[in-house]
Amino acid sequence: MVVFPVLKLGTLTLRTLAKPIANRLKKDAGLHPKFRQFILNIAQAHHRFTTTMQRRILGRSTEIEIRPLDEERAIQSASDILGEVAGLAVIYEVQRNSRAEELRKQEQEASKKKCLELAKEVENLKASKKKDKEEMENLKLRLEKVEGRSFLDMFKFWNAKEKQAQ
Repeated sequence: MVVFPVLKLGTLTLRTLAKPIANRLKKDAGLHPKFRQFILNIAQAHHRFTTTMQRRILGRSTEIEIRPLDEERAIQSASDILGEVAGLAVIYEVQRNSRAEELRKQEQEASKKKCLELAKEVENLKASKKKDKEEMENLKLRLEKVEGRSFLDMFKFWNAKEKQAQ
């Protein structure tokens, strides 16, 4: 039951948005003969379609000739139709832009999250590198001690041999 009032409100909003566009189209129709003929053709086609649909809904014959609208009513009708279409296009574009903006925000958030993850990984790698460097220094010191002992031990051994030989 909530859908009907929302739908009605939406159509009223659309018509309100479409009025200035329709007025502009009426003004342009008076100035440009090709545009005038274009909107007259649109209005007559719309009139034929709606009249045929109404007759079918009411169960009447659709085989009759449908009288065309007079020029002023046709211009009014076409201006209203094109104004509503333009209003729909505006609403569609606003929604599309808001969706694109939302998507852009989501992408930025994902990008920030990824950057934070990469920063953490870099910090972990730096800590690991520092730990490995300390380990390497410790191993170098131990190696120097071992090499130093070996050299001293060899010197003591040679020294001991010389003392025995004397």
